[in-house]
Amino acid sequence: MSTSTQQFVPIKEIRDGVVVLKTGELRAVVLCQAINLDLKSPDEQTAIILQFQNFLNALDFSVQIVASSRRLDIRPYIMLLEKRLEDITGDLLRIQTREYIGFIQKFNETYDVMSKYFYVVVPYGIGAVAGGGLVDSAVGIFSKKKPSATSETDFEEKRSQLDQRVSVVAGGLESLGIETKQLDTLALEELYIKTFNPGELHSNAGAVGQ
Repeated sequence: MSTSTQQFVPIKEIRDGVVVLKTGELRAVVLCQAINLDLKSPDEQTAIILQFQNFLNALDFSVQIVASSRRLDIRPYIMLLEKRLEDITGDLLRIQTREYIGFIQKFNETYDVMSKYFYVVVPYGIGAVAGGGLVDSAVGIFSKKKPSATSETDFEEKRSQLDQRVSVVAGGLESLGIETKQLDTLALEELYIKTFNPGELHSNAGAVGQ
């Protein structure tokens, strides 16, 4: 009898925008909008790097920083252009729009246009240093089992502490000019599915992007 792969998955469930591990530890994932250091002056670059260093040194808990690159899905953009094309009355503008749509499609087929995302995984729980981060697991996240009153109380207490850590991380990054957003339950589920099954959501034009 083959052993179920789910036994090796550390995630118990995702609820209320929080990843719950089988160990009882919690994880929150914060999406970060990158800044382009190349557009900054040398003095600004140095200041930002020093601020980031100070931010990391000030944390009294570990975080996991993940950079993820994915092929850009241009289908929603093409669909938007085609919809707008229906409302264009001028012949010249319609021709130019069609040519632009064709150019975008051909360019995307010829080159791998990538989008890059940056995440900070914030942990809470005993031994919450490594493991159970962004890419440690992907299945078993849709558990519908209702927790007991005791586990519910424990979850709320831990989430309160986790929220404080998320606030510290978000505040520190935003002071550097980096916009942040904590992923909710739906975004977390899509993130894990995209990470481990990139072709599954890529084939669905209706999939919600980050």
